[in-house]
Order: sequence, then structure tokens, then C-alpha cells
Amino acid sequence: MSTERIGFGTGPRARFAADPQLSRGRVHAEPPSPTRTAFQRDRDRVVHSTAFRRLREKTQVFLVDEGDHYRTRLTHTLEVAQIARALARALRLDEDLAEALALAHDLGHPPFGHAGERALDAAMVEFGGFDHNAQSLAVVTRLERRYPRFDGLNLTWETLEGLVKHNGPLTDRSGAPVLRYAERGIPKVIADFSRTTDLWLWSWPGAEAQAAAIADDIAYDAHDIDDGLRAGLLSLDGLGELSLPGRILADIAAEYPDLARERIVHELSRRLITAMIEDVIAESLRRIEEVMPVSSDAVRTAGRALITFSRPLEKADGEIKDRLRTDVYRHESVMGVMRQAEQLVRRLFDRYRSDPMSMPEAWRPPPDLDDAAAARRVADFLAGMTDRYATAEYRRLFG
Repeated sequence: MSTERIGFGTGPRARFAADPQLSRGRVHAEPPSPTRTAFQRDRDRVVHSTAFRRLREKTQVFLVDEGDHYRTRLTHTLEVAQIARALARALRLDEDLAEALALAHDLGHPPFGHAGERALDAAMVEFGGFDHNAQSLAVVTRLERRYPRFDGLNLTWETLEGLVKHNGPLTDRSGAPVLRYAERGIPKVIADFSRTTDLWLWSWPGAEAQAAAIADDIAYDAHDIDDGLRAGLLSLDGLGELSLPGRILADIAAEYPDLARERIVHELSRRLITAMIEDVIAESLRRIEEVMPVSSDAVRTAGRALITFSRPLEKADGEIKDRLRTDVYRHESVMGVMRQAEQLVRRLFDRYRSDPMSMPEAWRPPPDLDDAAAARRVADFLAGMTDRYATAEYRRLFG
């Protein structure tokens, strides 16, 4: 397959890449920067946001205080950004947009990872539930308050679109919710925003957003294996039973028969990331060659993801995720801590709802707010907490 027409590596931007000069713009018009593109400004605004700094003390899999070397939500985000840039560079996409999306994709995660999300979703079930992708949109459009003329970060349409469609289309062409949203509908935050700013919820996102999404998969496969081995919940022998990790471990053993375990673990992670990145590049080039998109919108309307794993690698990825789910995420030692975390978040939510005066003054719902809006305000407050702050609040309120 020739890569000359579609491009590979450094060089001019591919014709299907996002072009900051052709951005659909921002909700609030701003003069262009003389030194940065629109997507560079988006990336920088994310990095300087309060929500981004809070990721440092938010759980990925293991609680922040369980060990100094486990990933946090911030270190995970930085690893995703590095992989997203590597993919964008190889495919001649806009690296700054891919990085901005990678850095922003987890801004809406509450404390204690998915345990916190489950607790908030259950607490908010009467008011539309809680969805961390929707919360990320709320953070960058409403909850960050830094600028004199508007709330949020006023990011470009392309960044907002990619953030909302991190997992693909939300609706079909008629507007009916699909996949994870088919049963409960589109989250209110996204639905409300899309009434005034059409994010094409029915289409796939642009290539940069697809690169950031698959980078997320690659990063957490590799680092959750690393953290699982560090915690003693996974073993090298057990991983040797899986197709891709098994092949990598066999290659390492053949090349370095006396290598120390800690070096084997690092080499496994390094080679796993490399294999996955190389597979995504090769498969993406093949799909792009088939579709021959002439613009970023042609990527959106292609009807399927163009930046993704090959079928064999997708199967290997599924094996890894199944093993992580069984041996790490659902291990009793992890589940026990997460159950406590869920209870902590739920008790805080109930306390703030019944006693708004226990919240900081800036967050107390005004008396004229209806129940749904007051509950959403409490959820916004809780979702922004770090693990440390949520624990301190629990001790303050419950002893």
C-alpha cells in the first residue's frame, strides 16, 4: 500500500486533518492569537484550568494514597496525550487538537474514579443521572470561571465535538440516542448545549478525536497491567496466557533470559504500547486509503471509525480488558475500597442535599432553584473534588 497520497509522518497536514484556520470557531468570538493556533490555545487553556490540576489527586484504579507509583487520573491523562500526539504525527493530523482532546477527556471524572461516578449516577437517577463525558463538557463550558466575559474555557467547536463524542456517535441521523444512551437518553448537559451549538451528535468525531480516544484505550491497557502487577493482582505467568502480552513476554525471555522482573514489567509495557500504536497506524492508513476522505467532515461522515485497531488487535485488546476486569477491577481488595468510596460520595451527596448550608457559600443552591437544578449543583460540586478533599469533607461532616 502506498502512503504517499495520504501521507505518513512529518510533513504538510493531511487533507482530512482538522485545520485551525478553518475552525468552526468558539461560542464567544475572540480575536485570533498572533502566536498560537486556535487548537494550541485550547490545549493551553485546558492545561491551565483548575479541573486539570485536580486530576493529580483523583483515582485511576488504585486510590491516590495507596502508593506513590500507581497512576492517578493526571498521569493517565499525560500518557494518553503522549500517545495521541504520536498517532497524530504519524497520520499527519493536527497534533495540538489531538493533545487538547487527550488532556481534556477526563476533566469530568469525580473523586474515586468509576466508584465516584457510580455513586453520583445513582444519586442523580431522578434528575438525568451522571455521566463523566457530559461532566467534562460542563467543566469546559460552564464550571471553569476564569475569564471576564464568559464562563467555561470557550474552546473551539472541534474540541467540544471531540470531547462529547469520545466514544463515538451519540445519536443516529434522526436524533434517536444510540448505544450506551439508547436506554436513558442523551445527558441533559449535552442535549441543552447542542440546542444552541450543534455538535453533530449523529456523526463520528474528527480524526484527531478518534486518535485521542484510541490513545485512551492503549494507555489504560498498558498502565493498568503495570499497576496490577505492582499491586500483586496480576502475574507475568497469567499474562503469558494472553495472546499479545504472551507473545511479547516470550520475545523478552528469548532476548533477555536473565532479566530482572522489574525490567521485564517495564519492557512489557513499552512493547505493548509500541505494538498497539503501530497497529493503529497501519489499520488507520488502510481504512483511510479505502475511504479517501478529502476533508475533516468526510471523516465524520464515513460511517465508521477510521482511526482504530485492526480486527486481530481488537480481539487482543478485548482479552486484556477481560483479564483486567476479572483480576484487577473486580478483585475483592479493589472492590472493597471502592464500595467504601461509593458510600462516602453518596453520603456527602445526601448531606449536601438535605443541608445546603454545609456546602461552601459559593456552591450553595439559591432558594429559588428547582429540585433538579439544586441536585445538579451538588453533583457539580462533588464531581470537582479530589479524593483528598472528599475524604476531608466526609471527616468534617461525619467524624
